[in-house]
Amino acid sequence: MLPTENELVEKLTRGDVNAFDLVYKKYAARLYVFSLKYLKSKEEAEELVQSVFLKIWENHRKLKKDTSFKSYLFTIAYNEICNVFRERSYLHKFLTSSREVKNEASSEAEEQIDALFINEQVERIISKLPEKQRLIFRKSRQEGKPIKDIAAELALSPGTVDNYLSESLKFIRYHLKDRNIAEILFIVLFII
Repeated sequence: MLPTENELVEKLTRGDVNAFDLVYKKYAARLYVFSLKYLKSKEEAEELVQSVFLKIWENHRKLKKDTSFKSYLFTIAYNEICNVFRERSYLHKFLTSSREVKNEASSEAEEQIDALFINEQVERIISKLPEKQRLIFRKSRQEGKPIKDIAAELALSPGTVDNYLSESLKFIRYHLKDRNIAEILFIVLFII
């Protein structure tokens, strides 16, 4: 004889895997049909059913015997469906804005070429730095590591790392004769 819904819920709250299997067999197909009706995607409906049962298992100790377990399951499913629709909406907005950005970017091709040229010049100047300065500069500005982390990694004092970094920046500024390049370099090195 199969246990009643209340008995299944009581066993589930104690972590009974067999009770979980019985609940899954009893409701998985119904949840799948319910989800498929809204999502119109077999894959998303299957994922949703898995997600619902994962939530049930993760919260099995909090289940209440005095409420309808079936209603609880379908409420979770409904909320998950709403989440899928929200994600779809975000994705649609992202793709729409990406297209807009792409259109703007194609009209700014000249600026991109300039940026590539400047980047190449900066890289050429950085490559002329002494090895230790170049290493510290790249770790700080390109990898975004804090001075104290770089110091620990290279077994140097933070003051020494700071000095190397200052010297690197002076060297780069000195080698940039063009004012426009210097301004863009400032943005690249300090703001971005």
